[in-house]
Amino acid sequence: MPIRSRIRTVPHYPKQGIMFRDITTLLKDPVGFRITVHELANRYTAMKIDKVAGIESRGFILGAPLAYLLGVGFIPVRKKGKLPAETIGQDYELEYGTDRIELHTDAVSKGERILLVDDLIATGGTAEAALKLITKMGGEVVECCFAIDLPDLGGRKRLEKHGQKVFALCEFEGD
Repeated sequence: MPIRSRIRTVPHYPKQGIMFRDITTLLKDPVGFRITVHELANRYTAMKIDKVAGIESRGFILGAPLAYLLGVGFIPVRKKGKLPAETIGQDYELEYGTDRIELHTDAVSKGERILLVDDLIATGGTAEAALKLITKMGGEVVECCFAIDLPDLGGRKRLEKHGQKVFALCEFEGD
C-alpha cells in the first residue's frame, strides 16, 4: 500500500488556504513507517553514502532509522542555538523573515558523501540552507531525499538549480 494514502491532509493549517500534509498518521502506522524507511533504504543501499543529515525535526524521525539501516552516521541539522558544541550556521529566508540552521563544526569531513533527508520539500529554503552548510564544510550531497514533494511550491526546482538530485516517495499537487 503506498504511503501517500497514510498521510493526513489538514485544511487551513497553519493558516487559511494551506493544505498541511501531516506525516504523524504515517509515523503512527507501524506498517506505513516501516515501508517508508525500508523504501528509502532500498534506494540508497547500493550508493556510497558516509552519513545521513536529517533536518530538524521530522527529518530526524526518517533520517536516523535510515542511517541505521545503511550502517552510516547521522547528522542532526538543527535550528539556531540547539547544538551544544561549536557550530557553523546558514541563514535562510522565510515568508515572514529569516531563520538559521546549524551543524557542529565536526559533523562533516571534507569529501564525505551526505544524504540530506527531511519529511517534506515545499519551497526548499531550509533544504537549500542545509545543502549550503554541508557543501561549505567540504561535504558532497549525494541526493536530497523526502517522503513528500509539494511540486507546486518549487522546492525541487530550487534544489535542482544547485545541481542536486531530488527524490521523494510521493507528491501532492497544490500547496
